[in-house]
Amino acid sequence: MNPTAQLHAAADAPLTRLLDGVPPSGWSALSPCPGWTAADVVAHLVSAQRDFLGTHGADLGSAPAVAADPAAAWREHAARVAAALADGDLPARSFDGFFGPTTVGEAFARFYVWDMVVHRWDLARAVGADPGLTDAELDLVEAGADGFGPALHMEGICGPALPVPDAADRPTRVLARLGRTG
Repeated sequence: MNPTAQLHAAADAPLTRLLDGVPPSGWSALSPCPGWTAADVVAHLVSAQRDFLGTHGADLGSAPAVAADPAAAWREHAARVAAALADGDLPARSFDGFFGPTTVGEAFARFYVWDMVVHRWDLARAVGADPGLTDAELDLVEAGADGFGPALHMEGICGPALPVPDAADRPTRVLARLGRTG
């Protein structure tokens, strides 16, 4: 399995477990993302990945029906993404990205896997679950935040960084950089 496919699989497993545990009533719960419900966060993840990969030649088939069953839609989508990323040609494709020359795999890992981890926290907060972020995932979130520079706080990405008490735990500190409160 190529590195991009491995990173996707590692981020997908805990996200899928979380989504599979959301009761039907939980999908309408407000997330920390202003104006988005838990179902809206799933729809965002699906559409953002479909748009990016589709732009670079991946055929992910028709969009899954997120509104009907967000967890099932995510599983269907994630399986299609995994299959697309397993083809070594797709991750190796070069293009000029927002931060300069890159590959589909590098951009997918840098932003879309990062987005899966961050939005897992948002979804967990919406439904009252434990996001279960590991130290490795927090490292990934911090590296992403560092790498995005000022673009991290552009409209539609993350809110302004929030102050945290000196005694705050690491997840609280990391997520506060993204405008999220624990």
